[in-house]
Amino acid sequence: MAGSLLGAACNKKASDDKDSSGTTSTSVAPGGTPQSEADLDAVLATINGTTITVREFQDRINRQSPYIRARYSSIEQKKEFLDNLIRFEVLAQEAKKKGLDKDPDVVRTMKQVMIQKLMKDLFENSISPDDVTDSEMKAYYEANHGEFNKPEEVRVSAIILDKKAAATTVAKDALGEKGKTNKGFRELVAQHTVYEETKKRGGDLRYFAADTQEYPAEVVKAAFDLAKTGDVAGPIKASNGRFYIIKQTGHRKAVVKTFDQVKRQLQNRLYREKRNTAQKDFVKGLRDAAQIDINDGNLGKVKVDTSTKGGQGGHGAHGAHGGHGMGLPAMPAEPGDLRSPGAFCTEW
Repeated sequence: MAGSLLGAACNKKASDDKDSSGTTSTSVAPGGTPQSEADLDAVLATINGTTITVREFQDRINRQSPYIRARYSSIEQKKEFLDNLIRFEVLAQEAKKKGLDKDPDVVRTMKQVMIQKLMKDLFENSISPDDVTDSEMKAYYEANHGEFNKPEEVRVSAIILDKKAAATTVAKDALGEKGKTNKGFRELVAQHTVYEETKKRGGDLRYFAADTQEYPAEVVKAAFDLAKTGDVAGPIKASNGRFYIIKQTGHRKAVVKTFDQVKRQLQNRLYREKRNTAQKDFVKGLRDAAQIDINDGNLGKVKVDTSTKGGQGGHGAHGAHGGHGMGLPAMPAEPGDLRSPGAFCTEW
């Protein structure tokens, strides 16, 4: 399968770590102990001609979390990890013997990992949050001021009537026991309001700010004059000729965030936008330079199964993360066992 290619890539990576002059240099192990190139290139095991070196073995272990690394400190535990590497290699070689390295699913997965590696190498370090300037952040802040600064808002329910006499009578009930609970007020709305649109919502006018033009100014002012949630006012004669009885059902304080308060948030957002734009431009450049012939007429020959029966799942080659062009595939995980074979060489 992909295992021999993985092994070859790992061994190649190890050899590439020597200096260009071909001489042996000294490296420092993660624990601070010096290691010579000869030590790092020492062969731990050979499987049908494919070698596992100290460098590769050490690299695989040191990519694990501190918790996992602690499990492999003794010679016996290192032997266990080496056995996992060997089992992975013999299985990969057997899969290749059976021609599975040419299997469409395997080829597709190899392409996905290569794409992931390509994009990571090109963009992980080429653009950083520090590339976002203060002027860019300030411009975004000013252009999206409403996102970070929101006015005080209230929410009320309203009983709307056409006649003053009827409004005065209903207001007595709304200001009394019947209007004390939201349920009771909604019942009054259902019984009396003449405006069908808000009647469907139990009289709810939803949240609005003091400068809203959606409701009559007299109603808006009365809503903001209510001291607390649950208070009732009315009847209020509005400029549209109707009479309103309102009950406050919610209140939101104004939110004011200064530029300095949201600066880090803006930096991260604009950084992601820059990186995404760079990736899209890169892909567009590749498409523009490629010779691509599309036969739209043949799309009609594609049959899509629209039944509800189970498909191939979201984690396989055809899953949500495995399809062509449907985002970038996730990098292989790195536990030290056969459940995740990509653990032993994720750097191609």
